[in-house]
Amino acid sequence: MENSSQIVSFVLAAYGNTGELKYLYFSIILLWYLSICVANTLLIVVIHVDRRLHEPMYILLCNLCVNSLNVSTSLYPLLLSQMFSDSHEVTLPWCFLQMCCMYTSAPAEFCSLAAMAYDRYIAICHPLHYDAIMNTERVFVMILLVWIYSFVSFILSFSFIFSLKFCGNIIDNVYCDHRLIIKLSCSVSVYSNISEIFFLFVSIFIPFSLILVSYMKILAICRKTSKENKQKAVTTCTPQIVSVSNLFVDCIFHSIDFRFLVTHVPDEVRVILSIYIFICQPMLTPFMYGFNLPKIRESYKRLLFQRK
Repeated sequence: MENSSQIVSFVLAAYGNTGELKYLYFSIILLWYLSICVANTLLIVVIHVDRRLHEPMYILLCNLCVNSLNVSTSLYPLLLSQMFSDSHEVTLPWCFLQMCCMYTSAPAEFCSLAAMAYDRYIAICHPLHYDAIMNTERVFVMILLVWIYSFVSFILSFSFIFSLKFCGNIIDNVYCDHRLIIKLSCSVSVYSNISEIFFLFVSIFIPFSLILVSYMKILAICRKTSKENKQKAVTTCTPQIVSVSNLFVDCIFHSIDFRFLVTHVPDEVRVILSIYIFICQPMLTPFMYGFNLPKIRESYKRLLFQRK
């Protein structure tokens, strides 16, 4: 173990020696990252350009795309730069910055989906009051609160990490995982387990509960409405349900992996699963909404083929 006073960087040990395959991996990762950026940016541009999409649901969708760009940029540039590195070192400030972006994006994703679920609840259950409740000013306040809530939850959960003294600097992953960083501390912090539980509670449990309540009320209303309204509700709510389910599956895996130490899983598989959410979720958002919502499909056609 290195002396804590000498540690100025961490080593990301999960990269290993890929040999000539690193060029193939680099190309695949770069292509995927560019695809995420183009898909999310294009959806934001389409919503911005088409005034018919200047509605609360689509403004909230833009915020979801911004968060996808945030979480992708927190991982992929470092991932790409490390592909050609021999040491795989990352400085403490960059590591902490990456953690801040990553662990702010998690509550931001859930809270954004909670806001969208609330929007659908008002639209379906209280359609006559929708314009009064979900006006533009209130939507932007909701977006602002999403980011404030996400940043504060990160600070309250993990601010103690910045003051830790480290007796090692080897992180067995391809990014700065806070749980592995805490294990490198010279002394086990009494706040580590508490902070983990607190972060899961504020970033996942609270917004997920709000999402669940919203959809339970929507389901109750849909059971009493016409077949056409049921179909419309299913069409607008399906992308959000898929996104929430994908996030929830990832959270379950991480809980099983880190709480019960699933050692029989190969290291390569564990690394891939640890970044699964960064691979799938940022692309899932523009894909699901872009192809599933009729208004956005029509806007894509008008933008690409210059149809009025």
